[in-house]
Amino acid sequence: MKFAVTFEQDEDGYIVVNCPALPGCYSQGKTRGEAVSNIREAIQGYVASLRKHGEPIPS
Repeated sequence: MKFAVTFEQDEDGYIVVNCPALPGCYSQGKTRGEAVSNIREAIQGYVASLRKHGEPIPS
């Protein structure tokens, strides 16, 4: 399953990543690579929670 994400750099230089299809699913990292790794983990946790609660998974 793939989800689109957006990247922004905050005032402290961190890369902030948002997954618009999953409301409230954000992460960050010191580098783009770290941010990507962190958002993947956040998305996996979000989807696992949806499945656990019988909620639909956005496509």
